[in-house]
Amino acid sequence: MKKTGIYHRVSLIMSALHHHSKVVLTSAGLCFIGTICLISCGSHHDGDHDENDGHDHGKELLSHDDEDGEGHSDEIVLEAAKAKAAGIEVEKIQPEAFHGVIHTSGSVLAASCDETTVVATISGRVGQTGHISEGMKIESGMKLFSLTLGDIQVADGDPIQRARIAYEKAKREYERAETLVKDQIVSEKDFQLAKAEYEEAKLTYESVKQSRSTGGVIVKAPRGGYVKQNLVKEGDYVEAGQPLMVITQNQHLYLRAEVPERYWSTLSRITCAKFRTSYSEKLYDITDMGGHVQSYAHSASPGSAYLPIIFEFNNTGDVVQGSYAEIFLITDEKKNAMTIPLTALTEEQGIHYIYIRVDEDGYRKQVVTLGQNDGVRVEVLQGLEGGEEVVVKGAIQVKLASASNAIPAHTHNH
Repeated sequence: MKKTGIYHRVSLIMSALHHHSKVVLTSAGLCFIGTICLISCGSHHDGDHDENDGHDHGKELLSHDDEDGEGHSDEIVLEAAKAKAAGIEVEKIQPEAFHGVIHTSGSVLAASCDETTVVATISGRVGQTGHISEGMKIESGMKLFSLTLGDIQVADGDPIQRARIAYEKAKREYERAETLVKDQIVSEKDFQLAKAEYEEAKLTYESVKQSRSTGGVIVKAPRGGYVKQNLVKEGDYVEAGQPLMVITQNQHLYLRAEVPERYWSTLSRITCAKFRTSYSEKLYDITDMGGHVQSYAHSASPGSAYLPIIFEFNNTGDVVQGSYAEIFLITDEKKNAMTIPLTALTEEQGIHYIYIRVDEDGYRKQVVTLGQNDGVRVEVLQGLEGGEEVVVKGAIQVKLASASNAIPAHTHNH
């Protein structure tokens, strides 16, 4: 009988146990004996099996591995032609220079040098010379408003009489100062001030007289740009010097980032910034837009836990002032960092994965631990050693391939 050797071994074990009274044969012991039998069966093909019984344990083990014995049970098979058609691209990852990043938020503001306020030259009632709305493009010298006196009765008396009195007073002061400055009784500074007040009063008086004779004065745009704010509407009464409109050229903008107080010591080391607006996925780089750090706060505002840092940059034409921005502040340089594009990442239940190409038709799923990102690339703290070919475009296609039951077993040789 072919299995005699096996039964003989079991008999010897049972006999040994019988002669040791302190040994208790439990169910675990019986399982152990059964395991010995199975191992003996698997290790003696030539004595315990028929050559033609059709049961090959070696082939059974290889069904989970490659023919050459290398384990690839976790390998994802995606033929090169299909990968190319799906737009899959890989990048060989090597240690490189990166930088620290402070991820925060803020807003885009108009630069003060780009804004002009249009004011009323006389007191009167507002009339618009045409339809003007916020955001409208205007040219320098364009007619914006008309200011008319009409039959307006004001508490301070007739505007022309008031302008005339102010003009005559300023004229007397100017003439007096002009005489005294020659004898150095009046300083040159006081003389220039009296002269400026006289010229301003003269212009106001002439404008008021003209408005009475012609029915009003026209307020023109002092420079070209875009209407940021229209502060009055037709029919409003305004005083001389009152703001009517704000014009912006929209050529220079500010980026105001709100930085948590804990980064106070880092503010002076911030070199540039990248930002993304709420209405676009495009990432802007301050450096590429001729930008620089304008200023940063040395103290927090009362009731606020944030410190503002402001960048000035040239508007490329597609950045809307006043918009919310997601901001990446760039700080100290890091050397020998492992980084990958953000497009290489996939996520499952809060765990981040990448896919590494192991050969022409095979990919491997890899868990990674991430560091800071600058909106384009992210630092990998764990999961990469360097030299790996990481899928940077089409990672989702590889993920779908790994979940497909239609993909055949990977049997190619390496």
